Amino acid sequence: MNRLGRILLLVVTAGFCFSSTAQQNKGTSGADAGQAQQSHSEEKEIQKQEQSQRILGVVPMFAVTSRQNAPPLTPHDKFHLTAKQITDPFTFAVAGLQAGLGQATNEFPGYGQGAEGYGKRYGATYADQASSQFFSNFFYPVLLKEDPRYFRSGQGTIKHRIGYALAQEFVCHTDKGGRSFNWSNALGAVTAGGISNAYYPSTDRGFGLTMSRSAIALMYGSAGGLLQEFWPDIQRKVFHKQPQPAQTPAR
Repeated sequence: MNRLGRILLLVVTAGFCFSSTAQQNKGTSGADAGQAQQSHSEEKEIQKQEQSQRILGVVPMFAVTSRQNAPPLTPHDKFHLTAKQITDPFTFAVAGLQAGLGQATNEFPGYGQGAEGYGKRYGATYADQASSQFFSNFFYPVLLKEDPRYFRSGQGTIKHRIGYALAQEFVCHTDKGGRSFNWSNALGAVTAGGISNAYYPSTDRGFGLTMSRSAIALMYGSAGGLLQEFWPDIQRKVFHKQPQPAQTPAR
């Protein structure tokens, strides 16, 4: 587990360094500076509202926006979003549940049983989630200037929206406002899968298993896109609760 701890520490440290060095400062003056500051504050407030979204008040839905024209996230914003997801209590709880199921089914038998086996499974599960979030939502999005958020459609036929949701795992918004293949998700899944070879038992390592885990991660991401797309509709029709869209604060 010491090796696992060093990997997690390296990931977090790299995030802080990369975030700070990637910032760009654009100077304005006079009235333009005041207007830019006001717009910046309003956008931060909207992002704060969006990043407080949860399904049933529990499951995080932080990286979802219903604004198709939402301004791009800065490198700092991307790191903040990633850190918020990695450190959310739900993430730790899910890791514990998965570790418990793995213990019960003796998944990764090389970890053994008992408290030590559970601890190793928990650490590996959490490391999988943390590294996937780090590379897919921060490192590659900053490097490739891609937006890690899910841009909800919210309109059109159900068939159209299902296709749209499934495609979002492979199509992303760019920081320049266009669309491109979602290299961040693809590379992030493969990178996280490759890193997992450092802490998985020797019998569960290798290129084939890495690619298999990467493919599964992408499929789970597509399924998650469906939930993110239709949750406001479910909330309205099943729970009779009207979702509250993020709004610009009154001036």
